[in-house]
Amino acid sequence: MLQVTYIRENKDQVIAGLGKRKFANAEDVINEVLELDDLRKSTQQKHDEAQSESNALSKEIGTLMKAGKKDEAEEIKQKTADLKVQVKDHGERLTQYESDLKALLYKIPNVPNNDVPEGAGENDNVTVEQHGDVPELFEGALPHWELIKKYDIIDFELGNKITGAGFPVYRGKGARLQRSLVNYFLDKAVEAGYMEVQPPILINEESGYGTGQLPDKDGQMYFVREENFYLIPTAEVPITNMYRDVIVNSDDLPIKHVGFTPCFRREAGSWGAHVRGLNRLHQFDKVEIVEIHHPDDSYAALERMCNHVKGLLESLNLPYRVLNLCGADLSFTSAQTFDMEVFSAAQQKWLEVSSVSNFETYQANRLKLRCKGKDNKSFFLHTLNGSALALPRILAAILENNQTEDGIKIPEVLVPYTGFDSIN
Repeated sequence: MLQVTYIRENKDQVIAGLGKRKFANAEDVINEVLELDDLRKSTQQKHDEAQSESNALSKEIGTLMKAGKKDEAEEIKQKTADLKVQVKDHGERLTQYESDLKALLYKIPNVPNNDVPEGAGENDNVTVEQHGDVPELFEGALPHWELIKKYDIIDFELGNKITGAGFPVYRGKGARLQRSLVNYFLDKAVEAGYMEVQPPILINEESGYGTGQLPDKDGQMYFVREENFYLIPTAEVPITNMYRDVIVNSDDLPIKHVGFTPCFRREAGSWGAHVRGLNRLHQFDKVEIVEIHHPDDSYAALERMCNHVKGLLESLNLPYRVLNLCGADLSFTSAQTFDMEVFSAAQQKWLEVSSVSNFETYQANRLKLRCKGKDNKSFFLHTLNGSALALPRILAAILENNQTEDGIKIPEVLVPYTGFDSIN
C-alpha cells in the first residue's frame, strides 16, 4: 500500500508510474486520496480542539463548584455538553474518512521502479538474458500430457474424479520425481543461506491484506467460509506475514526464508491449449524464497535472487530466458519483476517457471513491518520473493526436453534424490 505522505510529496511521479501500469484514471484517484486525507486532517484538528476545550472547561467547572459559584458552573456545563456532541460528531466523521481512505489506498497498485519498461502487456516484456541451447527432439516426440499417459506417472482423470479439473494425481516415478525436485530446491536454498520454514497453507483475512492478495485477488483464491480462511496462492503470503506488526532489529537484516507448500489458485476463466496438462493447475507445489532488506540493499538482493533461480535452471540443463516485465504486466504489488521462462521443446514455447519481485515498501506498509534506525526512528523495510521453483512447468519441461525413443532421462543432479536415472 502506498503511503499518503509519499503520494503527497511525489504526486507527479506516482501518477506517471501508475500511467506506466495503464492504471485507469490515475490522476483522479490520486487527487481523491489527497482530498480525503485533507478532510481527515482537518476533522482530526477540529476533534482535538473540541476535546481539548471540553477538558479545560471540565477542570474549570470543578474550580467554580469549590468556590461556590454554582450558576457559573452550570453555564459551563452546557458548553461542555455541546462540545461533547461536537467531539462525537467529529470522531464519527474521522472514522469514516479514515475507512474510505484506507479502502481507496488498497485499490491502488505499487509504483513501478524506473527500470521497468513501458508496455501495454506481456508482448512488451523485455528479454534481458537467454541461456542454453534449445534441444532438438526426435521425430514423433510427445508433449508432456502424452508422456505422462505413456509412462503412467500422472493421472489427470483420477484427479478429476477425486476433486475436479486441475488437481492431478502423481503416481510412482512421477510422485518420486516431484518429491525429488522439492527436496533439491530446498537443499540448494538452504545452502544459499535461507532458513527453511514450513508455514500454514490457510491464512486469515489480515494476512491476505498484508501481502496484497486482498482485495485485488479475492476472486482467484479458494475460500473456507465457516472460518473466513483462504487457501494460500503461494508460500510468500504466510512467510511474509510472519513479520506483520514487527519491528525488526537492524542487526537481524537481511532476513532470508525458504518454504515449500502446495499452492491453490482458482484460475477462473482459464481455458484453451495453453493450459493443457501441467501448464496451469488449480493445485501445484512450489518452493518459495522470501527476503526482507534495508531499502538501500533490496535491488542488489533482487539480482542475487535472480542468480539463484538461474543457477537452479542451469543445473537442470534447461534452456531459459529472463524477462523484465513491463509496467502493464506487473503484479499489483510489485515494483519490479523478472520472470524466468524455460523452453518446452515438444510444445515449442516458453513456459514461465519463476517470478522474482521487489515490492519495496508496498507490502511493508500494509504489514507495518519496520526497522528502527540508529537515530531511533523507524522506517519501512523492503520485501522480496521469488519462485525457486514452481514445479508443474519445470516438470513438464524436464519430461519433454529429456525424452528419448527409449524413455525419459532424469537430470544428473536429481538422480541422488530420485534413486533412478530414467523413466521407461
